[in-house]
Amino acid sequence: MGPPKLTYFSLKGAGETIRFILSYANEEFIDERIDFVKDWPKIKPTTPFGKLPILEVDGKVATQTSAICRYYAKKCGLAGKDDWEDLLIDATVGTFDDMRLAITNSHYETNEESKKKKIELLNRETIPFYMERLEKQIKENDGYFVNGRLTWADLWIVALLDLVNKTMKRTLEEKYPLFEALRDKVLAIPSIKAWVAKRPKTDW
Repeated sequence: MGPPKLTYFSLKGAGETIRFILSYANEEFIDERIDFVKDWPKIKPTTPFGKLPILEVDGKVATQTSAICRYYAKKCGLAGKDDWEDLLIDATVGTFDDMRLAITNSHYETNEESKKKKIELLNRETIPFYMERLEKQIKENDGYFVNGRLTWADLWIVALLDLVNKTMKRTLEEKYPLFEALRDKVLAIPSIKAWVAKRPKTDW
């Protein structure tokens, strides 16, 4: 029995959510990073559903980022204390991902005119709509997203901020002080801080 192996591309991306939670849990893990051009065509047919990340634990393979995060969250106290709290955590993760996927969709738009319009809509309506409500949620929950305590929803969102900010070419949370404070609080957790300091430097 060795440490779990996380396989993902050589970037932060969605895999960073798992890395954050594994780090918080002080779980030693193998951070296998593959090159999208050189390695992925050979590895893709060997994966369960042709997607990454995948996690290998004691010879068993798990897929789906949120499911993996939820699994380790239960192990290290970041899951809900009851079914209702788990629901609130899942809903928060899903809400942030609604915004994130809208941002990602604009990034992959190939028509420049359509891309420009999508970015304008994101900046004018979509991002303020979500960020204002997430800021309110933090205020109502004593500085966290759910029930006034740290959960994997906080780690999930902070881990993905680099990605959405890079895509939008700005810092989405800069106008939202409670959001910024939560980000800083998560990044100051010793095990998270240590991970961020030692992780490979990548743009994405």
